[in-house]
Amino acid sequence: MAVSKKMNTFAQSSSWIRKMFEGGARLKAEFGAENVFDFSLGNPDLPPPPQFQKTLVNLAANEAPGVHSYMPNGGYPFVRDAVAAQLSIEQGITLSRDEMLMTCGAAGGLNVVLKALLDPEDEVIILAPFFVEYKFYIDNHGGVSKVVPTDSEFNPDLDAIASAISEKTKAILINSPNNPTGQIYSKESLTELSNVLSAASEKYNNTIYLIADEPYRKIVFDDHEVPSILLAYQNSMVVSSYSKDLSLPGERIGYIAVHPEIADKNALLEALTLGNRILGFVNAPALMQRVVAELQGATVDNSIYTRRRDIFCRILSDAGYQFMPPKGAFYVFPKSPLDDDVEFVRILQEQKILAVPGKGFGAPGYFRLAFCVEDAVIERSAEPFRKAMAAL
Repeated sequence: MAVSKKMNTFAQSSSWIRKMFEGGARLKAEFGAENVFDFSLGNPDLPPPPQFQKTLVNLAANEAPGVHSYMPNGGYPFVRDAVAAQLSIEQGITLSRDEMLMTCGAAGGLNVVLKALLDPEDEVIILAPFFVEYKFYIDNHGGVSKVVPTDSEFNPDLDAIASAISEKTKAILINSPNNPTGQIYSKESLTELSNVLSAASEKYNNTIYLIADEPYRKIVFDDHEVPSILLAYQNSMVVSSYSKDLSLPGERIGYIAVHPEIADKNALLEALTLGNRILGFVNAPALMQRVVAELQGATVDNSIYTRRRDIFCRILSDAGYQFMPPKGAFYVFPKSPLDDDVEFVRILQEQKILAVPGKGFGAPGYFRLAFCVEDAVIERSAEPFRKAMAAL
């Protein structure tokens, strides 16, 4: 076989999200896109903030020599200055360009971090439900995923995490606001997690890093706040992107920020910078770096996601589904009325509703709905959701 056995196995078990998206394309071709309720893919549909287009056009018109040349692998210094200044406000801790790297999105950033940290067989703890590609990223760099379930409200289970830590644990990767649940981990839970990690690091005489994947930090509802990871734990890193808060997923622009007093800081930053280069990213896109430097603090109109969340919650509640209203991100994660979430997702498909089974997120018994779609699509789905429930 030309394809590696590992990749062939991965392909067979790969992202449920993409599988449902591709299935949706077939339904749309058969019944018309307007008759399919596609809640499968977290692809932001809001326009970028108004100043984005003007900034992009102005910067693209710059014909000065070198504007499309290589820059330091970690990114333009002036861009890292701008991002560090904004993050200092958001995280409540003073950051400089020296603690920043610009990356090809959060996915690129996570791969750079894992490349820098992992030796073969090192373990990375991930909390279920989790973003479906975390396992692949960890495997990319010789690591082993160790999945720990969250509690009944999708908060970190501190006892379970403590029990999962071993002498091989190198890091824990968390995602808050969470995809797929919309949960935000509280300041208290992060403080307790910090205590667990500090005690385990001392016990095993090995630094355990906390990696926070935060692309949804600014997509929050009901005045909820996302606590600072960097304030909670010294040996922490934040990885994020502008895919969600600026609606720029296709531009692949993000960053890594490390705690100013993180263990082995200089060696870590050198490894991150080298990883950015040798993984083939080389550097984050030059034009998008310059664009986001001028858009610090800007976001999409979050009130639209809030409205959609409220519409969806009303529809699901009226139809008898059990769910926890999301505090952030743009997903709802209802409990499947059947133990077999894959089967129930199939029943939803009969009503032309596209959802993703919780099994794909390491949480069977649930299913995910993305509400980054037009209000009218959500509104029209009310009767199909009722019919799917009635079909049971």
